[in-house]
Amino acid sequence: MTSCCPEPDPGAALCRVEDIPDGGSLTMSVAARPVILLRRGEAVWGYLNRCPHFSVKLDTAHGAVLTYEGQVLMCAHHSALFRFEDGRCIEGPCQGAALDPQPLRVAGGRVYAADSDPRGTWVLPRTPASCAMKNHGP
Repeated sequence: MTSCCPEPDPGAALCRVEDIPDGGSLTMSVAARPVILLRRGEAVWGYLNRCPHFSVKLDTAHGAVLTYEGQVLMCAHHSALFRFEDGRCIEGPCQGAALDPQPLRVAGGRVYAADSDPRGTWVLPRTPASCAMKNHGP
């Protein structure tokens, strides 16, 4: 992942919903954290790009995120399967564990960074919009 631009402001648009392939993913850096955005239809979820099994990135060395039928994403290192809608591991070495959700909101066809996650621990710095994105299809 490239970090050619500063991070987005809280509430800043990260991308358009249509920038994320339906049933696929988009990776980017938000608040100096690697994040995976997943999409199914108009629903979008964001997770920290880190497998709970071994704390390694979920994508391949080339940045590809493996998704299947718009339902699950697979850790490229240990083949653990995680549901889009809640990040829960349904198969693999960390079954029952979950990905760390990242704060998002969707409005007007755009995905926005939220000020903090539900636990109040993820606050974005106040800097201009991000430009480092990789697009991965289903």
